[in-house]
Amino acid sequence: MNWFTSLLTGDSIAHAVFTLAIVATVGLALGSLRIKGLGLGIAGVLFSGLLLGHLGLRINHHVLEFAREFGLILFVYTIGMQVGPGFFASLRKEGLPLNIMAASIVLLGAGVTVALVKFAGVPIQAAAGLFSGATTNTPSLGAVQEAIKSLPGATPEMLALPGLGYAVAYPFGIIGIILAMVLLRVAFRVNIQKESVELQAASGGAAKLQTLNLTIENHNLDGTRLSQMPGLASGGVVISRIKHGGQVSVAKPEDVLHVGDTILAVGSPGNLEELRLIVGKVTEDDLRKGAVHLVMRRIIVTHKEVLGKTIRELALLEKYGVSITRVSRAEVELSATAEQRLQFGDMVVVVGETEELDRVGVRLGNSLKQLNHTEMIPIFLGIALGVLFGSIPVVFPGIPAPVKLGLAGGPLITAILLSRMGRFGPLLWYMPINANVVVRELGIVLFLACVGLHSGERFVETLVHGDGLQWMALAALITIVPLLIVGFVARFFMKTNFISMCGLLAGSMTDPPALAFANTIAGSDGPSTSYATVYPLTMVLRVLCAQILVLLIH
Repeated sequence: MNWFTSLLTGDSIAHAVFTLAIVATVGLALGSLRIKGLGLGIAGVLFSGLLLGHLGLRINHHVLEFAREFGLILFVYTIGMQVGPGFFASLRKEGLPLNIMAASIVLLGAGVTVALVKFAGVPIQAAAGLFSGATTNTPSLGAVQEAIKSLPGATPEMLALPGLGYAVAYPFGIIGIILAMVLLRVAFRVNIQKESVELQAASGGAAKLQTLNLTIENHNLDGTRLSQMPGLASGGVVISRIKHGGQVSVAKPEDVLHVGDTILAVGSPGNLEELRLIVGKVTEDDLRKGAVHLVMRRIIVTHKEVLGKTIRELALLEKYGVSITRVSRAEVELSATAEQRLQFGDMVVVVGETEELDRVGVRLGNSLKQLNHTEMIPIFLGIALGVLFGSIPVVFPGIPAPVKLGLAGGPLITAILLSRMGRFGPLLWYMPINANVVVRELGIVLFLACVGLHSGERFVETLVHGDGLQWMALAALITIVPLLIVGFVARFFMKTNFISMCGLLAGSMTDPPALAFANTIAGSDGPSTSYATVYPLTMVLRVLCAQILVLLIH
């Protein structure tokens, strides 16, 4: 049994791997437990590490450092790959007010954290950990530890404080978001059913795409080409079929319109209503059923040669007589406007004759095997570029150490930029969703297990005999104060729909359990839209704010 004793107590790589696996197993089992739908989730791994670390379980310091940092890199890189394609789009138009409010929650939380350091005497290392735990944001915890390591005179004790702060703050971080939603609902006497109806009415431009058959009655359109029809260029509506003289065909830009013709339009309800006012009246003549020679098909974009090209540049109408009517990307339907650029994994709805659709399928790829295949070279090259970018020092006056994005911010920003680019030469910056989830979960499990083991030695002592309980109470202020302030402003002054506001609050904390609760009280997935809108910017801001807190206040 000497081999078994050595495995449990030794200093070998086998001991380290075995220990991390046990911490992860216990933590994931703990996180899967639910009480009235709420649980620790992935944070259960942290508490498992704290418990086993308190009981004396240790691994080699250098191995622990490597596993923690590598896990953090995997986690933030895959987060960046996930949010990157929609990051810049979320900052435009309707998403801008929501992102301003979400950014305000982040900055107010940072302000409360600074106040705790100045007036309550909380060490900045612990306060930064409270900032991460109170907002249930694990990547920012990694950013804090990276920032502390860059400071002159950093000690192991200083590196342990953020994990302690995160652990004592995390439980109320989850509960506090839900409590804020409940308090705001009671304070403003919200009628959920009324809010749901109003949200659906107001989100016509973002609603699921619909079709409408219209008969042309406007004599001003008689004799004009389809490409010249008002509202098509900027209205987000696509004309897929046209009926003239009893013959239904795929609509082409050069088609000449006549009074009495019927067109099939695809777009959001609001945009379709605007088109109806221009064209004429709705008809019961469904062009989808009146053309047996035309077929609708869904095709997946997987061919590298078409990536990044606009629908206009593909010229499918001119070459094949096939029209793209809509594009589905990340479960969001988009109108197939001429300037819409295709990305890997997009699913396009096309209309045309069967033989021509087969040719278009070959042109666009339509390969499930390629869609689910993970390109490994771009992943490792992207990580290398992220580490390189995060290591670049930038000197600011008044800050004692050069500012670096570090292993948390560098890979995150790099992944956002690369995934937004989509493709560079033969390299495809895309990860299948299943691969992304697996790598992300593996990374965060490694990171939290190492943080827990490293901080576990002092956790119980800090909680029982030290400042742990005080930290827990102060962390509640970081959670609840920004949420209530911004929630009040959003509802009272900006008249934000309560369902959208719940998604905003959950997204500002990057907290999936809070989103699940918001969806439950809304009785729909309505909060998910605003959650997804603010999530990318919030994630980046929390990582950067966590580092800045440490570097400015040290």
